[in-house]
Order: sequence, then C-alpha cells, then structure tokens
Amino acid sequence: MSIFGSRKTQLVTAETALPGRSTPLPVSDRHEVLGTPLRPPYPEGTQLAEFALGCFWGAEKMFWQTPGVVSTSVGYEGGFTPNPTYEEVCTGRTGHAETVLVVFDPAKVSYSELLRRFWEAHDPTQGMRQGNDIGSQYRSVIFYHGPEQRAQAEESLAAYQKRLTEARYGEITTQIVPAGEFYFAEDYHQQYLSDAKNPYGYCPDHGTGVSCPIGVVKASD
Repeated sequence: MSIFGSRKTQLVTAETALPGRSTPLPVSDRHEVLGTPLRPPYPEGTQLAEFALGCFWGAEKMFWQTPGVVSTSVGYEGGFTPNPTYEEVCTGRTGHAETVLVVFDPAKVSYSELLRRFWEAHDPTQGMRQGNDIGSQYRSVIFYHGPEQRAQAEESLAAYQKRLTEARYGEITTQIVPAGEFYFAEDYHQQYLSDAKNPYGYCPDHGTGVSCPIGVVKASD
C-alpha cells in the first residue's frame, strides 16, 4: 500500500527517488507510422514540443495524426530517476510524468495549434490523475522550449481558465515548466496504438473514458 496507495499522488524528492540507470532504454530508429526518425537528429527546420496529459498512448496518437507533425515519441520527464522503466514510473517514485515528445514543422502547424489540441484532449483540472488513472505520472504538464513557447503556454492557460471559470469548472492544475531530460519509454510503448501494434487498443484518457470540460468549453467559444 505504501507504493501503490496515496504516495503515488505525491511528488518525490531527488533524495527519495529511485536510482535508475545510466544506460538508456533501447528504442527503434524509425516512427512506426510516419517512418520518420524517432530519435534525434530530426529534420532541419523542425521544432520540439513536449506535453504530459495522462496516458501517453492515446496522446501520442492524437499528435501523430496532426498535420504538420513530423515525428512523435513517448517517454518520461519531469522527475529525477535517470532512464526509468515503466514499472518504476508507475510506483510514483521517479517523479516523472508520462510525456509525448512532438517534432513539428512550424511552417505547417503552429505551436499554438498544438497547445489547443493539448488542452482539448484531456481534463487539466484533475491534479495527479486523469480519469481512472491515478498517480503523479498522469499529471498535466507543458514542458516548454524557450521563452516564446513559455509565453504562448501561459497565455493559452489563462484563456482556457477564463472560459472554464465562466462555465463553473475548476482550476487548471497544469504545470508549465522548462523542458528537461526526456527519457524514451520502452520500445513497446512507442506508437502503441498503431495498426501494426494495437489497432484496437484503448486509452481511456483520450477516448470516451474522461469527461473533458475544455473539450466542451473551448477558448474560442
């Protein structure tokens, strides 16, 4: 109970986090669906965006289906444990959130559009959970790259919070923090909901399993 109970919703410290390992987990070279590089170097002119919004399976699929996105991958970020395994992250003792790394072409899709999809694909008012998935690894986070992304992220949060408040929904709990070390998840998690791996797979956070207030009350309404 100490591992899988309430402690899963409390962020660990560097001193109490699991030690991890120095060797990265092996992943494929190419994206299962897009055929583009899964790992750097990425095509010239592309930019990075990183989002945590609950279960990363459905979140990744949503982003790879976005026109202008060149590549996506899933991993762990925001904690202390180097190169953690999925099992370690699930204990809540790494501090990491399940994260999607998005490589996008800014000439074809804007960062603001990626932010819109982020907000409207999950419920960012739930704290350390997303639907029935409970734990710090399911928290909502925007990991920004540079001051421009930070400014856009903060502006978008304010806009969506205004609409949620007007509709009498709760406070957004999404963190907006600088991007840090992104640790690739195990290969079987990469493009998990692709036709080649799990064509009939289900991720409750990004299907019908979560009531998403922002999906109903949009900032543009």
